[in-house]
Amino acid sequence: MSDAAGNAQVFQRANLPVGIAAQIDDEQFAAWTRLLRQKAGLFIAPERRSFLLSGIRARMRATQCASVGEYYDRLIQCDNAAEWPLLIDRLTVHETCFFRHESSLRFVGSCVLPDVLKQSGEFTVWSVGCATGEETYSLAMLIDDGLEGEPAPASWRIVGSDISEPALKCAREGRYLRRRLRDIPLAYQFKYCEQVSGTHFRISDGIRQRVTFTSLNLSTQAAAGKQDFDLIYCQNLLIYYDRQSRLDMVDWLARNLRPGGVMILGPGELLDWPNANMEKVRYPDSLVYRRIN
Repeated sequence: MSDAAGNAQVFQRANLPVGIAAQIDDEQFAAWTRLLRQKAGLFIAPERRSFLLSGIRARMRATQCASVGEYYDRLIQCDNAAEWPLLIDRLTVHETCFFRHESSLRFVGSCVLPDVLKQSGEFTVWSVGCATGEETYSLAMLIDDGLEGEPAPASWRIVGSDISEPALKCAREGRYLRRRLRDIPLAYQFKYCEQVSGTHFRISDGIRQRVTFTSLNLSTQAAAGKQDFDLIYCQNLLIYYDRQSRLDMVDWLARNLRPGGVMILGPGELLDWPNANMEKVRYPDSLVYRRIN
């Protein structure tokens, strides 16, 4: 009997309603976490069981499934490709803000950009787990401002990737509630933000043209091919994965750095990473690695 078939039988023993009283027991929770790890690489800790159930309920209502077991069956039958991204979108938190984690961005401005001025060719950046785009646009503003008027490379570009299509749609539009302006430095507000209504602003065309957003599930990273980036920025993403998955992901990310390229992770997201091709860069309140070969 396959794992999926065995897991399905777990749910056949209980016809759990969509309503607020629906629960999943330990065995059913284990079945869900195995499935999510296998298909999406997501790690759901036991203390987040209620969060998992909330996401499942939301998609049950949307798909008109009468029970948790019925929804589980829908996911595993024919590997329901259309439903998986929608469930994953419910199980990953896209809350972010502009210019989040000041120390990491300070490292980009004070340590990365000066090196860019010494090199020729295109400067390429990858914002991994970009959610609704705030991080990616923050990097774009920082880079554009830092290289303005300097004998910089002929061009630079940023790729933002995320598993959530709804989040990427928002990122591509570059349109945000006006209250989000408070996180953007005042000089950048005038330079890179355009008021489009009484409640919303939009990132300027010049910045949005430098950025490309693409869908990517890091658990299937082998299908994404390999590129050579100068900077990989990956924060608040690894928390969704167990330790071994984190190690596998950063190993793969490192292979997408050119020699001398820099990867910036969220402080505390990864400890004791053994990679002979990378060296740790000491910088206050930041987790930075540089590829040495």
